[in-house]
Amino acid sequence: MKLFQGAEAIITKNNNEIIKERFSKAYRLPHLDESLRKFRTRREAKVLTKLDELNFPAPKIHEFSDKRMTILMDFVPGRQLKEVLKEGDDYQHLALEMGNRVGDLHTANIIHGDLTTSNMIQHKETSKIHLLDFGLSQFSDRIEDKAVDLFLMERSLESTHFEIPDLFTKVIEGYKDSCPSASVVLERLEAVRKRGRNKTQD
Repeated sequence: MKLFQGAEAIITKNNNEIIKERFSKAYRLPHLDESLRKFRTRREAKVLTKLDELNFPAPKIHEFSDKRMTILMDFVPGRQLKEVLKEGDDYQHLALEMGNRVGDLHTANIIHGDLTTSNMIQHKETSKIHLLDFGLSQFSDRIEDKAVDLFLMERSLESTHFEIPDLFTKVIEGYKDSCPSASVVLERLEAVRKRGRNKTQD
């Protein structure tokens, strides 16, 4: 059963498993297209494998193929955090947990690349927040990359959840609790914000 088609991949569900298949882009040169899809499939599989080793709440990977450009992983039952936040008033607890999750990622030197509440699921049974879609993820210990990850998350939250103005503030509280290098990252975040404002004014 097809669940979703994004810019890079088709997501289908088979019983309790998810198959993510990166499809070809006609506008790319064929050899470049194959090389890029293979690289991204391998990198996402490596990130998911590392997350499994860390017991981080994310889909458990079963196998991947850089010939078929597919990743087979667990289906995470639950609701998108985007919908949960819009319906409930328990946003402070959820925001702190979101920050904990991102802090844990950054402590492991993993950059998500697309931290939106559409890519977070509140698990049906445990109520824990699970992060999904590591298609843009990478390994990096660079403070700049972690600050940009937070900056893009802040922009996304401001756009999607503008009715909760202090949501990101609470996220940062949780981030500080779980990321030992939080103070350095947040200092760099200020610089990233300034660059963002300057680009907007240009």
